[in-house]
Amino acid sequence: MIKAVLQRNDKMAYGLIAVLSVVVFMLVVLIGKFKIYTLFPGIQLGFDPHIFAKINAGLNSLVSILLVLGLVLVKQKKYEAHRTVMMVAFTASAIFLLSYVAHHFTTYDTHFGGEGAIRWFYYPLLITHIILAATVLPFILLAMYRGLTADWREHKKIVRVTYPIWLYVSVSGVIVYLLIAPYYQPM
Repeated sequence: MIKAVLQRNDKMAYGLIAVLSVVVFMLVVLIGKFKIYTLFPGIQLGFDPHIFAKINAGLNSLVSILLVLGLVLVKQKKYEAHRTVMMVAFTASAIFLLSYVAHHFTTYDTHFGGEGAIRWFYYPLLITHIILAATVLPFILLAMYRGLTADWREHKKIVRVTYPIWLYVSVSGVIVYLLIAPYYQPM
């Protein structure tokens, strides 16, 4: 087993996890209310802000691959490599969040234009993606905390539920992008 990286302090960790989770949730909610073009009418960005959506899809793809690799490594008992891969996956997810905020702050809302059976696939996928993405962060942070403090029993309990949700969110994010991208409005 690998050694603890952090000294265990549950009270402080729970507080930080709660604050960070609420701040991120509120930030995502607020970007739905505030857009750069309403705050600064007539602004010209000088680039296509939908580039952020492509970056997001790439980051989500990377996270999906890293999550699977992390599982393989832990099953092989390569714990140091597992920890490194999971930290990179978390970092890629954090960069994704910044790019997600930039995309939604700098673009108009996009409405899905698919018709027929694809709508029956797209909307349930989108809804489950949004709900799970909005709720998984505190559990990811708690799993990381338990891992970094070498509390393996609790880490494993949390990860059994959190891992498949995080993987679903990252994979479904790529699929949602592929389905909605054809309907992006030129900026």
